[in-house]
Amino acid sequence: MSFILNLVSARSRPLCSLLKSCATHATALSMPPKRAASSSKRKAESDSDGEKPVKSKTTTKKAKVDASSNLAEGFAPNGQPTNKVLPVKISFPPRSERATRIASWNICSLASSQKKGFKYYVEAEDPDILILTETKVNNEPADPALTSRFPYRYWSISEKKTYAGTAILSKHKPLSVDKTLPGHPDPGSVKGRIVTLEFEDYYVIGTYVVNAGQGLKTLDAKKLWNHHFEAYIRDLDKKKPVIWAGDLNVAPTAADLSNPKTNWNKTAGYTEAETTAFAKILNPPDDDAGKFVDVWRKLHPDERHYTYFSYRFNCREKGIGWRLDMFVLSEQIVNRVKMCEIRGEIYGASDHCPIVLEIAPAAES
Repeated sequence: MSFILNLVSARSRPLCSLLKSCATHATALSMPPKRAASSSKRKAESDSDGEKPVKSKTTTKKAKVDASSNLAEGFAPNGQPTNKVLPVKISFPPRSERATRIASWNICSLASSQKKGFKYYVEAEDPDILILTETKVNNEPADPALTSRFPYRYWSISEKKTYAGTAILSKHKPLSVDKTLPGHPDPGSVKGRIVTLEFEDYYVIGTYVVNAGQGLKTLDAKKLWNHHFEAYIRDLDKKKPVIWAGDLNVAPTAADLSNPKTNWNKTAGYTEAETTAFAKILNPPDDDAGKFVDVWRKLHPDERHYTYFSYRFNCREKGIGWRLDMFVLSEQIVNRVKMCEIRGEIYGASDHCPIVLEIAPAAES
């Protein structure tokens, strides 16, 4: 099935520009919600330095732009769309037979994203499990669109008001639920950052990992998190396979951000300490420890697609972004993965794009 995308012209924000025109034009619809300016989460890179992204190849399960859309979007040099508002009509290819579909999305405030089309993506994706990060909720929401679709909902809420927040919503009842990071000396700081659900075949961990902060002022807190999280995920992996997803707040390699040279060891998410800690989880020095796989990168080794585009400096239109949202799986179940894609068209309800994975039942591995 083709991805049907009808972009609308909305009230422009100061930093927004019109999308590129295509050969087929028609009357565009108007999107009612006005976009609020977002606070900067990390210093936006200049497009004048660093490596220029390489235009990517298309893959089979990717959503596509319909040539008959009212206003076809432009594409950045790396091949990702440049739309700045959520599509009016959204559809995706049907899931693989008997597969479980898991989606992860940093929504940069549930309240804000709900005003910008959040529910339309959820309805179109229709995941079995939905991981939400940076929810910024102060109480467990009673949104009918979520409660009717997901009977089992687990929200980890920060002690700080309208800050952080992680949730896992599921159509299937888990065997157990945990919202802690064992061993961490400051349990309060962990609230709003992690939820773990245990299912029969695997654990699902959703995380909104600590950000190293402007000027790397909270890099030590990030190191502390990484230390205890590695021990935690390895302990779970010894019991059954793990699916770890969410906003991991790290660009693992130079291929995972637009301007690696100018950001190296200067910007949160791309320091030696952070990238080394992530690489150690994937490939531990201890031969007895299980390996993990960054699934999207394994399936798309040459693509430079991103999940985060700052609202500032026209980063979306220029394709200046970071790949911060991922699925990391125990190596032993990677052969069960049917697909893993960044939903690059789903931008505007948040400054992040969702990422989705399908995994087959154990009997089919």
